[in-house]
Amino acid sequence: MRLSVQRRKGDIEAMRAVVVREPGPEDVLTVVDRDDLAPPPGHVRVRVRFAGVNRADLLQRLGLYPAPPGSPTDIPGLEYAGEIDAVGAGVPESKIGERVYGITGGGSYAEQVVVHERETARIPDGIAERDAAAVPEAFITAYDALVLQARLRPGERVLVHAVGSGVGTAGLQIAKALGCQVVGTSRTASKLDKAAPLGLDAAALVESAASLEKAVRGAFPQDIDVVLDLVGGPYFAATLPLLAPKARVVVVGLTAGVRGEMDLGLLLRKRLTVVGTVLRSRPLEEKIQAADLLRRTLSPWLARKMIKPVVEAVFPLAEAAAAHRLVASNATFGKVLLEV
Repeated sequence: MRLSVQRRKGDIEAMRAVVVREPGPEDVLTVVDRDDLAPPPGHVRVRVRFAGVNRADLLQRLGLYPAPPGSPTDIPGLEYAGEIDAVGAGVPESKIGERVYGITGGGSYAEQVVVHERETARIPDGIAERDAAAVPEAFITAYDALVLQARLRPGERVLVHAVGSGVGTAGLQIAKALGCQVVGTSRTASKLDKAAPLGLDAAALVESAASLEKAVRGAFPQDIDVVLDLVGGPYFAATLPLLAPKARVVVVGLTAGVRGEMDLGLLLRKRLTVVGTVLRSRPLEEKIQAADLLRRTLSPWLARKMIKPVVEAVFPLAEAAAAHRLVASNATFGKVLLEV
């Protein structure tokens, strides 16, 4: 089902954007015309070609995850790929036409998005904008969680919950690029099969948190050093018995819920480190650091094919509601994109 389109009358320059009319189900998403954006000093305007669809967008649509200050309040979208088509004061005009990608606090479900110049990264030569759009949110989140937060070292044993998700497939590839062993969990056998070519060492089909420990031990008997938890809820406590002394757990997603009981004694005896992290609400300087990570590390890896984007489906901008339904179904392997 396509979204309804509200057109602005008159000759004002306009861009198309998907807006959330009011909190609610997918059909509250509407394509409208908005005035062209003008980049302020130090900023650039990107003509968006593809935008990633993330669970944060679904939460924003439901009214559960408002946009951070400075970001559009009613236009979702946390990542983009396109080309710079206008620059603010202090940014050289030579930037115009440069293919870029990156993350933003919101607003990428639109033909234009304005970001700080230092928040952008050049798309490597030979990489299509479609593929580039599947990289920023998933791979920056995964690298930040595993390497910067959990201090992942080569040869360590990594457990990735929801390994078939966008961040899960990214985390798997990053850990393998660093020479680690990776065990992944999923409730769907086909997702584990699809993860095998990405380097998955062991696959654990997990029906519920109650069966998690047995499933993981059956697939990978050794203790785990680092956990990328994209599920949360009861999975968190069920993971603790699997961990080696001084293991690190980074909680990124809460698809199984925001609450869960845990054995604090186990936490102390194993001297575990638990970190919670989120990317969207970070201040500008930290987002610039994230873009630097994209430029210096992930883009070269992407160019050398050490990592590759995993795209499940691409929808036209006017079918954002269908894209949201697909993401909500938990049936995807990798990313869902909007073509703008």
